[in-house]
Amino acid sequence: MQKSNIKWWHFLLLFLVVGNLLLYFSGKWYYYKALVYNYVGIDDLELFHTRTIKAENPMPWPLGLDYNQAPVPDTLQNTINRFRSVAFLIVKDDSIRHEQYHEGYGKSSLSNSFSMAKSVVGLLVGIALDEGKIKSLDQPVHEFYPEYNQGENRKLTIRHLLMMSSGLDYDESYTSLTSPTTRAYYDTKLRQQMNELCVVEEPGKQFEYRSSDTQVLGIVLKAATNMSLSDYATQKLWVPLGAEHDAQWSLDDKNGDEKAYCCIYSNARDFARIGQLVLNKGKWRGKQIVSEKFIQEMTVASPLMDEGKPNQTYGFQWWIYEHLGQKAYYARGILGQYIFVIPDQKMVIVRLGHERAEKDNTGLPTDIPIFLDGAMKMYGSPQKM
Repeated sequence: MQKSNIKWWHFLLLFLVVGNLLLYFSGKWYYYKALVYNYVGIDDLELFHTRTIKAENPMPWPLGLDYNQAPVPDTLQNTINRFRSVAFLIVKDDSIRHEQYHEGYGKSSLSNSFSMAKSVVGLLVGIALDEGKIKSLDQPVHEFYPEYNQGENRKLTIRHLLMMSSGLDYDESYTSLTSPTTRAYYDTKLRQQMNELCVVEEPGKQFEYRSSDTQVLGIVLKAATNMSLSDYATQKLWVPLGAEHDAQWSLDDKNGDEKAYCCIYSNARDFARIGQLVLNKGKWRGKQIVSEKFIQEMTVASPLMDEGKPNQTYGFQWWIYEHLGQKAYYARGILGQYIFVIPDQKMVIVRLGHERAEKDNTGLPTDIPIFLDGAMKMYGSPQKM
């Protein structure tokens, strides 16, 4: 080998060694995982450690007499196909009326909830409030999270986090290797990342969607209940709701913290139970799981400003939308994971899949009206449409 080639290889080796050392000591080792897997997906379950949300008292859904008999409107089916849906399910009047699965997925297949997990966390906060584990939504966060007992972070309350109005310096970016959301997804030190955040805007004023707000809520819940989020969800949601299958909640590390902002792996039928609970104003088969008062506050637009206008789209970790005069509440994930609740129609819709439509100029994904309109055409009550 020529001397010049030897020098080149020595330089390359030195570059790699120094680069790896810099990544390791700077805490950026997760860059490798982000580069290897490149983009998040609904089948990321095996990439991370998880904790089980246990199903211990399965109560199968009843099927409607007209189960899978209503014709699917072409526009709805084309949208289901176009965005690579793996599950589409409609519950009406407490029974499954329609469900379809694609790409080898089925009734028990687990896939990533992404940010629908935020809405589950919102419900868990309501339950902890009902139980007195949280005294008030206006209780300071630092009473559960001592690291926030300094500076402007002392102003932060549980309500601010629920409304996505923390004012924390967290950039909700999804396209950069160096973004906080990439770090939160792939790194192993979620709490350390939350410790580094500072309130830089007055809390409780502006709606600004931040995954950090839900992650901090997860820290609050863990301290308030003295339980992991998965164990609390098992005890307060999965078992009482009669979920048929165990779910998995992605962790930042082995025996670590749940990604509260993201990543519950479950199936359409069990996700639909979350929607049905909200539809029933916190009640399941005669038992009040979360107070009706909290559900009402959770599904009303929080009194904030949103880009210069009053907030009309977000409550407590749940989105709000009105379609053709029908009010809807919904949980939403980045790749088009949806749990829709349409109270006047007594309807719950779940859609899971690989892709989501682009947003319109109001920030609404354009597939949402199609899913709602199609489901209501199939099983809606005419007098309420």
